[in-house]
Amino acid sequence: MKNFTWGHGIFIALASFIIFILSMMFLFPNGQKNSEMVTDNYYEEELKYQDVIDAKKRADELQEKPAYSQDKNGIKITFPKEGYDNSNTTVKFVLNRTDDQNLDIHKSVQLDANKSFTIPAQVLKLGNYTLRLTWTKDKTDYRMDYDVIWK
Repeated sequence: MKNFTWGHGIFIALASFIIFILSMMFLFPNGQKNSEMVTDNYYEEELKYQDVIDAKKRADELQEKPAYSQDKNGIKITFPKEGYDNSNTTVKFVLNRTDDQNLDIHKSVQLDANKSFTIPAQVLKLGNYTLRLTWTKDKTDYRMDYDVIWK
């Protein structure tokens, strides 16, 4: 048997590295399934993002913010009782699902008599969502984002 030399060590290291890279290529591409872009109009929305920043800042400066809660009936958003009425407030929400674009929900809603609305549990699937709540009050835009884990 030959003595182990530095040439043998280089060969073993190179062969190990190649086997590692090949195993990464063939064993781990399954993790890339259903990784989609959040929006198809990425560049157009990026140009309008300053409006989103301003709307989020205005929402953060509010004394009373919309409250988020969830129960077995769905996700409930309740607006403060003062200052919101159905005639001067337009509410829209988007529930984005990062792993499957087909589960996204986009809606415009009217507030009920309790200044709230509910996203029913029947339209929600188990998993993580990003709830983007936008509303316009007296021609001023506001936006709040919530991370939602529906169980």
